[in-house]
Amino acid sequence: MEPLFGVVLALILAVASPAHDSCTCATNKWAVCAQDSPGNCTCRLPGSDHPVDCSTLTSKCFLMKAEMMPLKEKRLWRPPHGVSDSDGIYSPDCEDSGAFRARQCNQSSSCWCVNSAGVRRTERGGRSLNCSELVRTRWIYIELTHKRSPSAFGAPDVAKALRQLLESRYKLHPKYIAAIKYDPPLIQIRLDQSKKPRWDVDIADVAYYFEKDVNNDSVFHSNSKLNVSVNGDALAVEKLWIYYVDEKPPEFCMRQLAAGISAVVTVVLLTAGIGIAVLLVLRWLRTRTYKKFECKEMREIKAPSLE
Repeated sequence: MEPLFGVVLALILAVASPAHDSCTCATNKWAVCAQDSPGNCTCRLPGSDHPVDCSTLTSKCFLMKAEMMPLKEKRLWRPPHGVSDSDGIYSPDCEDSGAFRARQCNQSSSCWCVNSAGVRRTERGGRSLNCSELVRTRWIYIELTHKRSPSAFGAPDVAKALRQLLESRYKLHPKYIAAIKYDPPLIQIRLDQSKKPRWDVDIADVAYYFEKDVNNDSVFHSNSKLNVSVNGDALAVEKLWIYYVDEKPPEFCMRQLAAGISAVVTVVLLTAGIGIAVLLVLRWLRTRTYKKFECKEMREIKAPSLE
């Protein structure tokens, strides 16, 4: 009886182990997953009570919020890398859908408006700041450089490899890849997504996942390094820049322009003022010298002769 019980127990463990191992989120290493019932695995992110759809990319807002939460694991918490925009990473307020809320605030009661990619698009203000709408990021420009390779890459081959990467790894529909240009070693990628159906991946999420991959901090559960191959040769990405273009211009641009113009006008006025002052001083000095010379001549004329 005991050998039979041992065989049955071994079979149960063999069946249960794969089920437990499969309860992970392939597209998000931060997700915490649990087996609710046989064949049903639910994954959630730290800092959010919303379930994660592991068949696609997680929204950038949920990812940034999860990165600000310490992991409940027996290892040191490594501070997250800063994102490409100038404000760096912060703990955002997210809608239930995973979208950023139009107004973001920090603990010091400083608030600002963001676009759909979570990038600040206004000056900072107080709690009374009103952000009437979440302006959509329509275009994303990605510029990257790669290390020199012994073999030359052809522009069509590089474009094909990157298109396959965006479509397969990040599940981006090809219609959103507007253009890919290659001028060694610079690669330019333009993503265009004026409107996004609910079932399509957002280009802002794609850019964030891609940035994480380039920085060797992949969000994917496998944590595999980014591997781009062009005709069998590795395309080693070296540097990355991401630019966001919204449907409406950022509201702080005009203020910065006005400040720049004011600074230029001030410099011009100061320079002109100094120039005029110098001219007046020189004229005064010349006039004074002429008057001294004229007085000297008059004295010589009026002086009595000794003869």
